[in-house]
Amino acid sequence: MKIAIVGVGGVGGYFGGKLAKAGVDTVFIARGATLDALRTKGLRVDSIGGDFVVERVNATDDPSKVGAVDAVLFATKAWQIPEAAEKAKPLFGKDTIAVPLENGMEAPDQLAHILGREHVLGGLCGIVSFIVAPGHIKHAAIDPFVMFGELDNAKTPRAERLRETLEKAGIKADIAPDIWRSMWSKFLFIAPMSAIGALTRVPVGVWRAMPETRDIAVRALREMVAVASARGVDLGSDAVERTLERYDNMTPDSTSSLQRDIMEGKPSELEAQAGAIVRMAREAKVATPVCETLYALLLPQQRRAASMARL
Repeated sequence: MKIAIVGVGGVGGYFGGKLAKAGVDTVFIARGATLDALRTKGLRVDSIGGDFVVERVNATDDPSKVGAVDAVLFATKAWQIPEAAEKAKPLFGKDTIAVPLENGMEAPDQLAHILGREHVLGGLCGIVSFIVAPGHIKHAAIDPFVMFGELDNAKTPRAERLRETLEKAGIKADIAPDIWRSMWSKFLFIAPMSAIGALTRVPVGVWRAMPETRDIAVRALREMVAVASARGVDLGSDAVERTLERYDNMTPDSTSSLQRDIMEGKPSELEAQAGAIVRMAREAKVATPVCETLYALLLPQQRRAASMARL
């Protein structure tokens, strides 16, 4: 397969790097300092699973020079998806598939609107990784995995082919039996953790141990389970307990990318996480007072960061 990686941050840099290191025909769509670093220095990944370097990297800021590929993995920030999809159009031929690895629930519909629903799969990933410097990625926690599936949960050769390619590159990859349930499970995990971490400005090990902040997480999780149910997704009667267990098993100093972005004054995925919960809840007429409060309290920082980024 020929695979394009759109976005070379912690997610795209790690998974794309694994593919390229394994000899898979991989092209990185990047820009600015990241593109320069990939072209001149290659891609460096420091990982708890073993460091590696890709010395010769195929990278460009012009997808039209690449042409059609077999699969496009979108690893941008969630709020960058519409722009990234428009730019990625030259990568799509008749049989090209798109897999979003962003946090949140809205990427498949956004990609389908721009690229055509026939090209789009649902997707998610698990990894704690971040940019040390352009072209230099640090994988700090979690055994990385990718999960994806057709939006109608059909079993297809194209999905199986992608899974096999990822597995051969040393990436744990699975086709979800129900991709929407899997995406909601990831969303349930990341959204409260991100919002509480961003507001408290402490890692998960601190707030999960305090009864007051842990209770906020529990109430937010219950609200999200209700929203999922109203949208036809059954997360199971133990969804809240499963998610709390995941928090408790994380390394104490873990933070989310949204938390780090807000603390650094950068634009974040707030709209794709807390904002999306609020929007979906209102559409479904489900009360989410805790999630609405978390969103409202973070909104001033998000808007300030967005306005500064435009200057």
